[in-house]
Amino acid sequence: MNAPVIVLVRPQLGENIGKAARAMLNFGLTEMRLVSPRDGWPNPSAGPAAAGADAVLAQAKVYETTAEAVADCAHVYATTVRKRGVTKPVVTPELAAQQIHAQPGRNAILFGAERSGLETEDVALARTIVTVPINPDFGSLNLAQAVVLCAYEWSKSLDLASPPEEEILPPAPQEELEGLIAHFEALLEPRGYFLPEGRAEATRRTLRGVLTKPGWNHFEVRTLRGVLTTLGRSVRS
Repeated sequence: MNAPVIVLVRPQLGENIGKAARAMLNFGLTEMRLVSPRDGWPNPSAGPAAAGADAVLAQAKVYETTAEAVADCAHVYATTVRKRGVTKPVVTPELAAQQIHAQPGRNAILFGAERSGLETEDVALARTIVTVPINPDFGSLNLAQAVVLCAYEWSKSLDLASPPEEEILPPAPQEELEGLIAHFEALLEPRGYFLPEGRAEATRRTLRGVLTKPGWNHFEVRTLRGVLTTLGRSVRS
């Protein structure tokens, strides 16, 4: 599926490298390249932060320069909120993902250091700039967040497993619902809830409507009956 290479340029913290690896593997990306990581490589802080994405870290390659890291890539994307004086096409992560899937040759996505992002010479290597539409008053994304956005957009064309949907049980039979309503009425009646008499019928209809509307399933009705039974007991000292 023409998976892009994720290139972290001069990353500072091992934890952020690990979190980026985790984000990559979540969405099916496995090839990470590191350009002059500040604290060297391997970094003992990366593993715990990767939360199981150890395979990505184990095969990560280290390069001295960004140019060396993308030398085999035909298409290079630079993630930045600033164009830094370089005139290049600017696309969203979604459009970049569509292009990556459609075009031949290897693709790389560059992500800059946590503090300052990509430098001008890094952006100059790219053919396209990727910018996330973001709050103009607070345009700060951390490294892993930026990787997540790009990886997710790329993964949308894959057949990744979705979280299993919770089984939706059918509504309880009317007999059980009637039992619940009767249980409510039995507890409320001696406490004067349906007074005055002239409003009793309307109050009962309203109560029935409230209890009927949610469409309680068997287990929910049983739980509510248990609550009412408990409330109906004498309070122990």
